[in-house]
Amino acid sequence: MILKEVDTEKGPISFLSENDYIIRDNDSFFNLIYSANSDTIAIYSSNLPERFFDLTTGFAGEIFQKITNYQKRFIIIGDYSNITSKSFKDLIYESNKNGKVIFTETLEEGISLLK
Repeated sequence: MILKEVDTEKGPISFLSENDYIIRDNDSFFNLIYSANSDTIAIYSSNLPERFFDLTTGFAGEIFQKITNYQKRFIIIGDYSNITSKSFKDLIYESNKNGKVIFTETLEEGISLLK
């Protein structure tokens, strides 16, 4: 796993710029958190398993809880136009409004939405 450090106007970001690392479970998520040198981490949606996007699995809830507990901020970069689940669309809306976990198409847009 390679994390690139990016300096921004909202503080440093640890950016997982590779698509071959998948956050499969809690252990791989903790590995990512502990490998990051900053409190804000940016990843691609392709770094998450499909079950993250199915709210009935509870995996997204587990990840969100850990982000909160460890006082991190996340930017998840991807194309969300194909999301059909109203619940997940609502999650994206509320999450982006909160500014701690951002779902966006670009890193730059994600940085602007951080709080």
